Amino acid sequence: MDYLPLFFNINKERCLLVGGGEIAARKAELLINAGAEISVIAPEICQRLQDLVGHPPHICHVREFQPSDLEHIHLVVCATDNQSLNKEVSNLARQQKLPVNVVDDVDLSSVIFPSIVDRSPVLIAASSGGASPVLSRKIREMIETIIPSGFGRLASFLGEKRQALKQRYPDVDNRRRVTEAFLSSPGEELAMQGNYVDASPYLLPKSVEQDQQLTGEVYLVGAGPGDPDLLTLKALHLMQKADDILYDNLVSRDILSRVRRDARLINVGKGEGSELTHQESINELLIRLAKEGRRVLRLKGGDPFIFGRGGEEVENLITEGISFQVVPGITAANGCAAYAGIPLTHRDYSQSVRFVTGHPRDGEVDLEWSEFVHANQTIVFYMGLAGLDRICSQLISHGREEKTPVAIISKGTTSEQKVLIGNLGTICNIVESESIERPTLIIVGEVVALHDSLTPAGTTRS
Repeated sequence: MDYLPLFFNINKERCLLVGGGEIAARKAELLINAGAEISVIAPEICQRLQDLVGHPPHICHVREFQPSDLEHIHLVVCATDNQSLNKEVSNLARQQKLPVNVVDDVDLSSVIFPSIVDRSPVLIAASSGGASPVLSRKIREMIETIIPSGFGRLASFLGEKRQALKQRYPDVDNRRRVTEAFLSSPGEELAMQGNYVDASPYLLPKSVEQDQQLTGEVYLVGAGPGDPDLLTLKALHLMQKADDILYDNLVSRDILSRVRRDARLINVGKGEGSELTHQESINELLIRLAKEGRRVLRLKGGDPFIFGRGGEEVENLITEGISFQVVPGITAANGCAAYAGIPLTHRDYSQSVRFVTGHPRDGEVDLEWSEFVHANQTIVFYMGLAGLDRICSQLISHGREEKTPVAIISKGTTSEQKVLIGNLGTICNIVESESIERPTLIIVGEVVALHDSLTPAGTTRS
């Protein structure tokens, strides 16, 4: 280990910053965020740095560095492009046993600045030991994606409850087990949201009986249209946290591979032309598992509240007093259209867009067809492949031009994406002659004509 990682408390401590340029300003921001009082020494000081330290308790000296500037200093940072000055400052600081950092010069530094993930009061530092600052930033970016923003609120909550925990559980092992149990309970997520009132009973229940009454919770999460890289950070967090995963047929295997490895997977799929699990049964299962104290993830293709029946599930959870969260997902219309190079709106072609379910009910697609005849409107049909004939015939009979462009997108946003292009008069024959697999999305409107010119590189064209 080349360096001993430490966290310095420099709150209200005087720190010396030698240098007046943009790099010095970036270091000043870090020091100020840590509560330092800064003395800047430089013959010229840029405007950004003046704005940061041009007022008490900070001090700006527009002049050359002097050895006496090191008196009563807690930390020295040198950010100049003058190599001889950097060496002088470094040598003098080391002689006085002061920690010194010379920007981008490991040999002259006794301390180095890591890349920081700030979830105050939680801080995570990553360093390559000065070998590659760019690599350190890359590591920080990776950590940023897996540490929820609410971790700071969670840490603050636990800090507030620390004394109460010590009083109730004097034994350190018992206290540790209680805290670990809390971090696997719904209270953890409540604390990350800043809801300390509802989180408290999970950590410090008023009685044993109340502790036994606490239930699990349900997460209604949008899995997006298929590409796992389109999952939100919060979705990934909850996918790693849940005990049980209830998923539907629109959730790809690649997305399921991102859930916690020991979680129980339960297929409650409902697809075009099939009803594997009735919605009432899904509602009952969500409630039963939550009341058993389980953390239940209801993973839905697209977005839970766009043809995902998430609203019905939420109503039942509220009736039963079950804690829940809803995490939006990129809906199929947005994701599939973007990957196919079809903008849903365009100033020259479409000023509005409609999302419509094309799933036949008793073999019929019954819609207000007269509302869809405007040429400057894009219509997106979800689950409409089985009713494609009727969709096309009804749009034509109600006044939509037969030559209106149509796109059928199969397995959109995945490596198996396929796009068929035609118009209201030809698309049915094209589908019959081509092999196309569900799930599919139908887009009707002039914007479809932009597919050839706007399709991203690497996308399958048909």
